[in-house]
Amino acid sequence: MSDPITVVPAPLVVRPSAGEPYVITGSTTVVVDADEQLVPVAVLTADLLGRVSGRAVEIRYAGPDAPGVVRMRLVTDLPPGPETYRVVVGDGRVRLEARTTDGLVHAVVTLRQLLRERPDGGVEVAAVHIEDAPRYPWRGLSLDVARHFVSVADLKVVMGLMGHYKLNVLHLHLTDDQAWRLDVPSRPELVRRSSAHSVDGDPGGHYAAADWDEILAFARARAIRVVPEIDVPGHVNAALHAYGELNPDGQPAAEYLGTDVGFSRLHDDLPATHEFLIDVFGDLAEMTPGSHVHIGGDEVLTMDRDEYARLVRAAAAAVTAHGKRVVGWQEVASVPDLPAGTVVQYWDTRGDAEPFVAAARAGARILLSPAPRVYLDMRYGPGFPLGQEWAGFVELRDAYEWEPAELVEGLPPEAVVGVEAALWTETLRTLDDLTTMLLPRLAAVAEVAWSAPEHRDYDDLVRRLRAHGRHWDRTGLAWHRTPQGTWDD
Repeated sequence: MSDPITVVPAPLVVRPSAGEPYVITGSTTVVVDADEQLVPVAVLTADLLGRVSGRAVEIRYAGPDAPGVVRMRLVTDLPPGPETYRVVVGDGRVRLEARTTDGLVHAVVTLRQLLRERPDGGVEVAAVHIEDAPRYPWRGLSLDVARHFVSVADLKVVMGLMGHYKLNVLHLHLTDDQAWRLDVPSRPELVRRSSAHSVDGDPGGHYAAADWDEILAFARARAIRVVPEIDVPGHVNAALHAYGELNPDGQPAAEYLGTDVGFSRLHDDLPATHEFLIDVFGDLAEMTPGSHVHIGGDEVLTMDRDEYARLVRAAAAAVTAHGKRVVGWQEVASVPDLPAGTVVQYWDTRGDAEPFVAAARAGARILLSPAPRVYLDMRYGPGFPLGQEWAGFVELRDAYEWEPAELVEGLPPEAVVGVEAALWTETLRTLDDLTTMLLPRLAAVAEVAWSAPEHRDYDDLVRRLRAHGRHWDRTGLAWHRTPQGTWDD
Protein backbone atom coordinates (compact mmCIF):
# COMPACT_ATOMS: atom_id res chain seq x y z
CA MET A 1 0.00 0.00 0.00
CA SER A 2 1.63 3.21 -1.16
CA ASP A 3 -0.76 5.48 0.78
CA PRO A 4 -1.91 5.11 4.40
CA ILE A 5 -5.39 3.71 4.88
CA THR A 6 -7.87 6.36 6.06
CA VAL A 7 -10.82 4.17 7.05
CA VAL A 8 -12.97 5.35 10.00
CA PRO A 9 -13.74 3.53 12.26
CA ALA A 10 -10.34 1.88 12.41
CA PRO A 11 -10.57 -1.76 11.21
CA LEU A 12 -9.37 -4.71 13.25
CA VAL A 13 -7.02 -6.12 10.60
CA VAL A 14 -5.39 -4.17 7.76
CA ARG A 15 -2.57 -5.64 5.70
CA PRO A 16 -1.22 -5.26 2.17
CA SER A 17 -2.66 -7.49 -0.52
CA ALA A 18 -0.99 -8.92 -3.61
CA GLY A 19 -1.13 -7.00 -6.85
CA GLU A 20 -1.71 -3.48 -8.05
CA PRO A 21 -4.52 -1.13 -6.98
CA TYR A 22 -7.93 -1.82 -8.48
CA VAL A 23 -8.93 0.79 -11.08
CA ILE A 24 -12.59 1.47 -11.79
CA THR A 25 -13.16 1.40 -15.55
CA GLY A 26 -16.00 1.27 -18.02
CA SER A 27 -15.98 -2.52 -17.69
CA THR A 28 -16.24 -2.59 -13.89
CA THR A 29 -19.07 -4.96 -12.94
CA VAL A 30 -20.70 -5.87 -9.63
CA VAL A 31 -21.31 -9.62 -9.44
CA VAL A 32 -23.54 -11.08 -6.76
CA ASP A 33 -25.33 -14.37 -6.23
CA ALA A 34 -28.97 -14.48 -7.34
CA ASP A 35 -30.25 -14.05 -3.80
CA GLU A 36 -33.11 -11.64 -3.15
CA GLN A 37 -31.59 -10.33 0.08
CA LEU A 38 -28.39 -9.33 -1.75
CA VAL A 39 -30.06 -7.27 -4.46
CA PRO A 40 -30.36 -4.01 -2.42
CA VAL A 41 -26.69 -4.20 -1.40
CA ALA A 42 -25.62 -4.81 -5.00
CA VAL A 43 -27.66 -1.81 -6.15
CA LEU A 44 -26.13 0.34 -3.40
CA THR A 45 -22.63 -0.74 -4.48
CA ALA A 46 -23.18 -0.12 -8.18
CA ASP A 47 -24.71 3.27 -7.46
CA LEU A 48 -21.78 4.20 -5.22
CA LEU A 49 -19.14 3.20 -7.77
CA GLY A 50 -21.04 4.87 -10.57
CA ARG A 51 -21.44 8.18 -8.75
CA VAL A 52 -17.79 8.30 -7.69
CA SER A 53 -16.37 7.30 -11.08
CA GLY A 54 -18.89 8.93 -13.38
CA ARG A 55 -19.35 5.60 -15.17
CA ALA A 56 -22.31 3.27 -15.39
CA VAL A 57 -21.63 0.10 -13.38
CA GLU A 58 -23.44 -3.07 -14.40
CA ILE A 59 -24.82 -5.65 -11.95
CA ARG A 60 -24.73 -9.34 -12.82
CA TYR A 61 -26.39 -11.97 -10.63
CA ALA A 62 -23.95 -14.76 -11.44
CA GLY A 63 -20.40 -15.00 -12.66
CA PRO A 64 -16.78 -15.76 -11.74
CA ASP A 65 -14.25 -13.61 -9.88
CA ALA A 66 -12.85 -12.31 -13.16
CA PRO A 67 -10.62 -9.26 -13.58
CA GLY A 68 -12.58 -6.03 -13.36
CA VAL A 69 -15.21 -7.56 -11.09
CA VAL A 70 -16.41 -6.42 -7.67
CA ARG A 71 -17.62 -9.75 -6.25
CA MET A 72 -20.04 -9.76 -3.32
CA ARG A 73 -21.00 -12.87 -1.38
CA LEU A 74 -22.12 -14.22 1.97
CA VAL A 75 -19.55 -16.56 3.56
CA THR A 76 -19.12 -18.61 6.73
CA ASP A 77 -15.34 -18.47 7.14
CA LEU A 78 -15.33 -15.24 9.15
CA PRO A 79 -15.35 -14.88 12.95
CA PRO A 80 -18.84 -15.12 14.49
CA GLY A 81 -20.98 -12.03 14.54
CA PRO A 82 -23.70 -10.53 12.37
CA GLU A 83 -21.59 -7.56 11.24
CA THR A 84 -18.20 -9.12 10.50
CA TYR A 85 -16.91 -8.48 7.00
CA ARG A 86 -13.89 -8.80 4.72
CA VAL A 87 -12.60 -6.58 1.91
CA VAL A 88 -9.83 -7.92 -0.35
CA VAL A 89 -8.49 -5.78 -3.17
CA GLY A 90 -5.79 -6.97 -5.56
CA ASP A 91 -5.06 -8.88 -8.76
CA GLY A 92 -7.45 -6.67 -10.69
CA ARG A 93 -10.54 -7.43 -8.65
CA VAL A 94 -12.39 -6.70 -5.39
CA ARG A 95 -13.96 -9.20 -2.99
CA LEU A 96 -16.59 -8.02 -0.49
CA GLU A 97 -17.57 -10.80 1.92
CA ALA A 98 -19.59 -11.05 5.10
CA ARG A 99 -21.76 -13.37 7.14
CA THR A 100 -24.89 -11.20 6.69
CA THR A 101 -26.19 -8.43 4.49
CA ASP A 102 -25.47 -5.93 7.29
CA GLY A 103 -21.84 -6.99 7.15
CA LEU A 104 -21.83 -6.59 3.38
CA VAL A 105 -23.13 -3.03 3.77
CA HIS A 106 -20.19 -2.31 6.08
CA ALA A 107 -17.84 -3.81 3.48
CA VAL A 108 -19.29 -1.46 0.87
CA VAL A 109 -18.78 1.51 3.20
CA THR A 110 -15.16 0.52 3.71
CA LEU A 111 -14.71 0.21 -0.06
CA ARG A 112 -16.15 3.72 -0.41
CA GLN A 113 -13.60 5.09 2.04
CA LEU A 114 -10.76 3.31 0.21
CA LEU A 115 -11.53 4.99 -3.13
CA ARG A 116 -9.05 7.65 -4.18
CA GLU A 117 -8.52 9.83 -7.21
CA ARG A 118 -5.66 9.06 -9.61
CA PRO A 119 -3.50 11.76 -11.20
CA ASP A 120 -5.18 11.01 -14.54
CA GLY A 121 -8.61 11.74 -13.05
CA GLY A 122 -9.60 8.11 -12.64
CA VAL A 123 -10.55 6.34 -9.42
CA GLU A 124 -8.71 3.43 -7.80
CA VAL A 125 -8.67 1.33 -4.65
CA ALA A 126 -5.44 0.38 -2.88
CA ALA A 127 -4.49 -3.30 -2.82
CA VAL A 128 -5.42 -4.25 0.72
CA HIS A 129 -6.85 -7.01 2.91
CA ILE A 130 -9.23 -5.86 5.66
CA GLU A 131 -11.11 -7.98 8.18
CA ASP A 132 -13.32 -6.21 10.66
CA ALA A 133 -16.05 -6.51 13.28
CA PRO A 134 -17.57 -4.06 15.78
CA ARG A 135 -16.90 -3.94 19.50
CA TYR A 136 -20.49 -3.08 20.44
CA PRO A 137 -23.72 -4.18 18.74
CA TRP A 138 -25.47 -0.84 19.42
CA ARG A 139 -23.78 2.15 17.79
CA GLY A 140 -26.29 4.91 17.56
CA LEU A 141 -27.31 8.49 17.05
CA SER A 142 -30.26 9.97 18.93
CA LEU A 143 -31.78 12.80 16.92
CA ASP A 144 -34.34 15.21 18.35
CA VAL A 145 -36.90 16.02 15.65
CA ALA A 146 -39.41 17.43 18.15
CA ARG A 147 -37.78 20.75 19.10
CA HIS A 148 -37.06 21.45 15.42
CA PHE A 149 -38.52 19.26 12.71
CA VAL A 150 -36.12 17.44 10.38
CA SER A 151 -37.54 16.74 6.92
CA VAL A 152 -37.31 13.31 5.32
CA ALA A 153 -34.77 14.64 2.81
CA ASP A 154 -32.54 16.06 5.54
CA LEU A 155 -32.97 12.93 7.64
CA LYS A 156 -31.65 10.89 4.71
CA VAL A 157 -28.48 13.01 4.69
CA VAL A 158 -28.01 12.28 8.40
CA MET A 159 -28.61 8.57 7.83
CA GLY A 160 -26.11 8.62 4.99
CA LEU A 161 -23.50 9.97 7.40
CA MET A 162 -24.42 7.35 9.96
CA GLY A 163 -24.01 4.56 7.42
CA HIS A 164 -20.69 6.01 6.27
CA TYR A 165 -19.35 5.57 9.82
CA LYS A 166 -21.06 2.20 10.46
CA LEU A 167 -23.51 3.54 13.02
CA ASN A 168 -26.43 1.12 13.06
CA VAL A 169 -29.17 2.64 15.26
CA LEU A 170 -31.14 5.82 14.56
CA HIS A 171 -33.00 6.77 17.74
CA LEU A 172 -35.64 9.35 16.83
CA HIS A 173 -36.95 11.56 19.62
CA LEU A 174 -40.38 12.05 18.05
CA THR A 175 -42.32 13.82 20.79
CA ASP A 176 -41.75 16.48 23.39
CA ASP A 177 -43.42 19.52 24.92
CA GLN A 178 -43.21 21.50 21.70
CA ALA A 179 -44.50 19.02 19.11
CA TRP A 180 -45.60 15.52 18.14
CA ARG A 181 -43.93 14.43 14.89
CA LEU A 182 -45.36 11.02 13.91
CA ASP A 183 -48.94 10.45 12.77
CA VAL A 184 -50.26 7.45 14.71
CA PRO A 185 -53.61 6.00 13.54
CA SER A 186 -55.34 5.88 16.92
CA ARG A 187 -54.69 9.54 17.79
CA PRO A 188 -54.91 11.76 14.69
CA GLU A 189 -55.25 14.98 16.70
CA LEU A 190 -51.64 14.65 17.88
CA VAL A 191 -50.24 15.81 14.55
CA ARG A 192 -53.27 17.90 13.59
CA ARG A 193 -52.97 20.10 16.66
CA SER A 194 -49.37 19.63 17.84
CA SER A 195 -46.99 19.45 14.88
CA ALA A 196 -47.25 22.77 13.05
CA HIS A 197 -44.52 24.61 14.96
CA SER A 198 -41.05 24.23 16.41
CA VAL A 199 -39.15 26.05 19.15
CA ASP A 200 -39.62 29.84 19.03
CA GLY A 201 -42.52 29.46 16.59
CA ASP A 202 -40.33 28.18 13.76
CA PRO A 203 -42.01 26.01 11.10
CA GLY A 204 -42.81 22.45 12.11
CA GLY A 205 -44.01 19.33 10.35
CA HIS A 206 -44.64 15.66 10.90
CA TYR A 207 -44.06 12.26 9.34
CA ALA A 208 -47.11 10.68 7.71
CA ALA A 209 -47.30 6.89 7.50
CA ALA A 210 -45.80 6.94 4.00
CA ASP A 211 -42.93 9.16 5.19
CA TRP A 212 -42.27 6.73 8.03
CA ASP A 213 -42.13 3.79 5.65
CA GLU A 214 -39.70 5.72 3.44
CA ILE A 215 -37.46 6.48 6.43
CA LEU A 216 -37.48 2.85 7.52
CA ALA A 217 -36.65 1.57 4.03
CA PHE A 218 -33.79 4.06 3.58
CA ALA A 219 -32.38 3.06 6.97
CA ARG A 220 -32.72 -0.66 6.32
CA ALA A 221 -30.74 -0.40 3.06
CA ARG A 222 -27.87 1.10 5.06
CA ALA A 223 -27.91 -1.50 7.87
CA ILE A 224 -29.54 1.00 10.24
CA ARG A 225 -32.45 0.09 12.47
CA VAL A 226 -34.81 2.78 13.73
CA VAL A 227 -35.66 3.00 17.43
CA PRO A 228 -38.60 5.42 17.84
CA GLU A 229 -39.15 7.32 21.07
CA ILE A 230 -42.41 8.60 22.53
CA ASP A 231 -41.28 10.38 25.69
CA VAL A 232 -43.49 9.79 28.76
CA PRO A 233 -44.54 10.45 31.50
CA GLY A 234 -42.89 13.89 31.22
CA HIS A 235 -42.06 16.00 28.17
CA VAL A 236 -45.71 15.57 27.14
CA ASN A 237 -47.14 19.06 26.65
CA ALA A 238 -47.76 18.42 22.93
CA ALA A 239 -50.00 15.48 23.86
CA LEU A 240 -51.75 17.49 26.58
CA HIS A 241 -52.38 20.23 24.02
CA ALA A 242 -53.94 17.78 21.55
CA TYR A 243 -56.09 15.79 23.99
CA GLY A 244 -57.65 17.67 26.90
CA GLU A 245 -58.77 14.44 28.63
CA LEU A 246 -55.11 13.87 29.56
CA ASN A 247 -55.34 16.90 31.90
CA PRO A 248 -57.12 16.80 35.28
CA ASP A 249 -59.41 19.69 34.28
CA GLY A 250 -60.25 18.09 30.93
CA GLN A 251 -59.05 21.14 29.00
CA PRO A 252 -56.25 21.19 26.39
CA ALA A 253 -52.97 22.67 27.59
CA ALA A 254 -51.65 25.75 25.85
CA GLU A 255 -49.13 25.25 23.08
CA TYR A 256 -45.55 25.54 24.36
CA LEU A 257 -42.67 26.59 22.12
CA GLY A 258 -39.97 27.39 24.67
CA THR A 259 -37.10 25.22 25.88
CA ASP A 260 -37.75 24.69 29.60
CA VAL A 261 -38.07 21.07 30.76
CA GLY A 262 -39.72 19.17 33.58
CA PHE A 263 -43.03 21.02 33.87
CA SER A 264 -45.40 18.71 31.97
CA ARG A 265 -46.66 15.31 33.10
CA LEU A 266 -49.21 12.57 32.66
CA HIS A 267 -51.53 11.56 35.50
CA ASP A 268 -51.78 7.96 36.64
CA ASP A 269 -55.25 8.42 38.16
CA LEU A 270 -56.85 9.42 34.84
CA PRO A 271 -58.26 6.47 32.83
CA ALA A 272 -57.51 8.42 29.64
CA THR A 273 -53.79 8.23 30.45
CA HIS A 274 -53.65 4.45 30.31
CA GLU A 275 -55.78 4.30 27.18
CA PHE A 276 -53.40 6.80 25.61
CA LEU A 277 -50.31 4.77 26.48
CA ILE A 278 -51.81 1.56 25.13
CA ASP A 279 -52.90 3.25 21.91
CA VAL A 280 -49.79 5.22 20.99
CA PHE A 281 -47.21 2.61 21.94
CA GLY A 282 -49.30 -0.07 20.24
CA ASP A 283 -49.39 2.00 17.05
CA LEU A 284 -45.68 2.72 17.25
CA ALA A 285 -44.82 -0.97 17.72
CA GLU A 286 -46.99 -1.96 14.77
CA MET A 287 -45.55 0.74 12.51
CA THR A 288 -41.90 -0.03 13.26
CA PRO A 289 -39.99 -3.25 12.58
CA GLY A 290 -37.15 -4.14 14.89
CA SER A 291 -36.95 -5.15 18.49
CA HIS A 292 -36.88 -1.90 20.52
CA VAL A 293 -39.18 1.02 21.37
CA HIS A 294 -38.03 3.93 23.56
CA ILE A 295 -40.41 5.18 26.28
CA GLY A 296 -38.36 8.20 27.41
CA GLY A 297 -38.74 8.59 31.17
CA ASP A 298 -36.37 11.52 31.67
CA GLU A 299 -36.66 14.79 33.57
CA VAL A 300 -40.02 14.23 35.29
CA LEU A 301 -39.69 16.88 37.98
CA THR A 302 -43.25 17.29 39.30
CA MET A 303 -44.24 13.71 40.18
CA ASP A 304 -43.63 11.49 43.20
CA ARG A 305 -41.57 8.34 42.76
CA ASP A 306 -44.47 5.90 43.15
CA GLU A 307 -46.61 7.51 40.49
CA TYR A 308 -43.58 7.78 38.20
CA ALA A 309 -42.88 4.07 38.63
CA ARG A 310 -46.50 3.13 37.89
CA LEU A 311 -46.54 5.15 34.68
CA VAL A 312 -43.17 3.83 33.49
CA ARG A 313 -44.38 0.28 34.11
CA ALA A 314 -47.60 1.03 32.20
CA ALA A 315 -45.66 2.37 29.21
CA ALA A 316 -43.30 -0.60 29.34
CA ALA A 317 -46.25 -3.02 29.44
CA ALA A 318 -47.75 -1.34 26.37
CA VAL A 319 -44.47 -1.93 24.54
CA THR A 320 -43.87 -5.52 25.63
CA ALA A 321 -47.46 -6.45 24.79
CA HIS A 322 -46.40 -6.12 21.15
CA GLY A 323 -43.26 -8.21 21.51
CA LYS A 324 -40.86 -5.27 21.67
CA ARG A 325 -38.11 -4.55 24.17
CA VAL A 326 -38.10 -1.39 26.23
CA VAL A 327 -35.53 1.41 26.09
CA GLY A 328 -35.62 4.28 28.59
CA TRP A 329 -33.43 7.13 29.75
CA GLN A 330 -31.42 6.50 32.91
CA GLU A 331 -34.14 7.73 35.28
CA VAL A 332 -36.11 4.52 34.62
CA ALA A 333 -33.36 2.60 36.43
CA SER A 334 -35.06 3.58 39.70
CA VAL A 335 -38.22 1.64 38.76
CA PRO A 336 -38.41 -1.87 40.24
CA ASP A 337 -39.31 -4.83 38.06
CA LEU A 338 -38.35 -3.46 34.68
CA PRO A 339 -39.04 -5.96 31.88
CA ALA A 340 -36.23 -8.41 31.15
CA GLY A 341 -33.77 -7.04 28.62
CA THR A 342 -34.66 -3.38 29.17
CA VAL A 343 -32.04 -1.01 27.76
CA VAL A 344 -31.25 1.86 30.12
CA GLN A 345 -29.65 4.89 28.45
CA TYR A 346 -27.12 6.71 30.63
CA TRP A 347 -26.80 10.42 29.88
CA ASP A 348 -26.47 12.58 33.00
CA THR A 349 -23.04 12.16 34.57
CA ARG A 350 -23.92 14.64 37.34
CA GLY A 351 -26.26 12.37 39.29
CA ASP A 352 -26.03 9.30 41.50
CA ALA A 353 -25.00 6.30 39.42
CA GLU A 354 -25.98 3.67 41.98
CA PRO A 355 -29.54 3.01 40.70
CA PHE A 356 -28.10 2.72 37.23
CA VAL A 357 -25.43 0.25 38.35
CA ALA A 358 -27.99 -1.72 40.37
CA ALA A 359 -30.24 -2.02 37.32
CA ALA A 360 -27.31 -3.37 35.31
CA ARG A 361 -26.55 -5.95 37.97
CA ALA A 362 -30.22 -6.95 37.91
CA GLY A 363 -30.02 -7.65 34.19
CA ALA A 364 -30.64 -4.35 32.39
CA ARG A 365 -28.57 -3.62 29.31
CA ILE A 366 -26.74 -0.28 29.41
CA LEU A 367 -26.45 2.19 26.55
CA LEU A 368 -23.85 4.91 27.14
CA SER A 369 -24.59 8.50 26.07
CA PRO A 370 -22.55 10.61 28.51
CA ALA A 371 -23.43 14.23 27.79
CA PRO A 372 -19.91 15.67 28.30
CA ARG A 373 -18.63 13.26 25.64
CA VAL A 374 -21.31 12.52 23.07
CA TYR A 375 -24.02 15.20 23.30
CA LEU A 376 -23.11 16.76 19.99
CA ASP A 377 -25.41 19.75 20.47
CA MET A 378 -22.87 21.01 23.00
CA ARG A 379 -20.75 23.84 21.64
CA TYR A 380 -17.24 23.08 20.45
CA GLY A 381 -15.94 25.96 22.57
CA PRO A 382 -16.71 29.43 23.95
CA GLY A 383 -18.47 31.69 21.48
CA PHE A 384 -19.40 28.94 19.03
CA PRO A 385 -22.57 30.20 17.31
CA LEU A 386 -24.59 26.96 17.61
CA GLY A 387 -25.51 24.69 20.45
CA GLN A 388 -25.66 24.72 24.22
CA GLU A 389 -23.10 24.35 27.01
CA TRP A 390 -24.91 23.03 30.11
CA ALA A 391 -22.76 19.86 29.91
CA GLY A 392 -19.63 21.81 29.01
CA PHE A 393 -17.86 22.12 25.70
CA VAL A 394 -17.36 18.99 23.58
CA GLU A 395 -14.43 19.16 21.22
CA LEU A 396 -13.15 16.43 18.91
CA ARG A 397 -10.73 15.06 21.50
CA ASP A 398 -13.46 15.02 24.18
CA ALA A 399 -15.71 12.95 21.92
CA TYR A 400 -12.89 10.46 21.27
CA GLU A 401 -10.69 10.07 24.32
CA TRP A 402 -12.90 8.15 26.74
CA GLU A 403 -13.34 4.48 27.47
CA PRO A 404 -16.91 3.12 27.70
CA ALA A 405 -15.97 0.22 29.97
CA GLU A 406 -14.50 2.63 32.54
CA LEU A 407 -17.09 5.41 32.39
CA VAL A 408 -19.23 4.41 35.40
CA GLU A 409 -17.55 3.01 38.50
CA GLY A 410 -18.95 -0.38 39.41
CA LEU A 411 -20.76 -0.93 36.12
CA PRO A 412 -20.12 -4.47 34.82
CA PRO A 413 -18.44 -4.04 31.40
CA GLU A 414 -20.44 -6.95 30.00
CA ALA A 415 -23.67 -5.01 30.71
CA VAL A 416 -22.76 -2.32 28.16
CA VAL A 417 -24.65 -2.85 24.92
CA GLY A 418 -23.19 0.13 23.13
CA VAL A 419 -22.62 3.85 22.65
CA GLU A 420 -25.04 6.42 21.28
CA ALA A 421 -24.36 10.05 20.41
CA ALA A 422 -27.18 12.57 20.81
CA LEU A 423 -28.13 15.71 18.92
CA TRP A 424 -30.79 17.92 20.50
CA THR A 425 -32.22 20.66 18.32
CA GLU A 426 -33.30 23.54 20.56
CA THR A 427 -30.80 25.78 18.72
CA LEU A 428 -30.45 23.83 15.45
CA ARG A 429 -32.77 24.78 12.58
CA THR A 430 -31.21 23.71 9.28
CA LEU A 431 -29.38 20.78 7.74
CA ASP A 432 -26.20 22.88 7.78
CA ASP A 433 -26.68 23.36 11.53
CA LEU A 434 -27.04 19.60 12.03
CA THR A 435 -24.01 18.59 10.00
CA THR A 436 -21.86 21.35 11.50
CA MET A 437 -22.47 19.90 14.95
CA LEU A 438 -22.13 16.29 13.80
CA LEU A 439 -18.88 16.65 11.84
CA PRO A 440 -16.19 15.80 12.67
CA ARG A 441 -17.32 14.60 16.12
CA LEU A 442 -19.72 11.91 14.90
CA ALA A 443 -16.83 10.08 13.25
CA ALA A 444 -14.93 10.13 16.55
CA VAL A 445 -17.87 8.70 18.51
CA ALA A 446 -18.39 6.06 15.83
CA GLU A 447 -14.82 4.86 16.31
CA VAL A 448 -15.25 4.69 20.09
CA ALA A 449 -18.31 2.50 19.54
CA TRP A 450 -16.74 0.27 16.87
CA SER A 451 -13.06 -0.10 17.70
CA ALA A 452 -11.50 -1.65 20.79
CA PRO A 453 -9.12 0.58 22.83
CA GLU A 454 -6.00 -1.03 21.38
CA HIS A 455 -7.14 -0.04 17.89
CA ARG A 456 -7.80 3.60 18.74
CA ASP A 457 -5.26 6.41 18.59
CA TYR A 458 -6.24 10.07 18.58
CA ASP A 459 -3.33 11.32 16.48
CA ASP A 460 -4.02 8.63 13.92
CA LEU A 461 -7.72 9.54 13.87
CA VAL A 462 -6.80 13.15 13.12
CA ARG A 463 -4.57 11.96 10.26
CA ARG A 464 -7.35 9.81 8.78
CA LEU A 465 -10.01 12.50 9.17
CA ARG A 466 -8.11 14.83 6.87
CA ALA A 467 -9.25 12.75 3.88
CA HIS A 468 -12.78 12.72 5.30
CA GLY A 469 -12.82 16.50 5.44
CA ARG A 470 -12.10 16.57 1.70
CA HIS A 471 -14.98 14.12 1.20
CA TRP A 472 -17.38 16.33 3.21
CA ASP A 473 -16.33 19.30 1.08
CA ARG A 474 -16.89 17.39 -2.17
CA THR A 475 -20.37 16.37 -1.07
CA GLY A 476 -21.28 19.93 -0.04
CA LEU A 477 -21.68 19.27 3.68
CA ALA A 478 -21.25 22.02 6.24
CA TRP A 479 -18.82 21.01 8.99
CA HIS A 480 -16.58 22.53 11.64
CA ARG A 481 -12.87 22.76 10.84
CA THR A 482 -11.90 22.39 14.46
CA PRO A 483 -8.35 23.48 15.32
CA GLN A 484 -7.96 20.08 16.95
CA GLY A 485 -7.81 18.58 13.44
CA THR A 486 -5.34 19.03 10.57
CA TRP A 487 -7.34 20.02 7.53
CA ASP A 488 -6.44 21.11 4.03
CA ASP A 489 -6.82 24.81 3.27
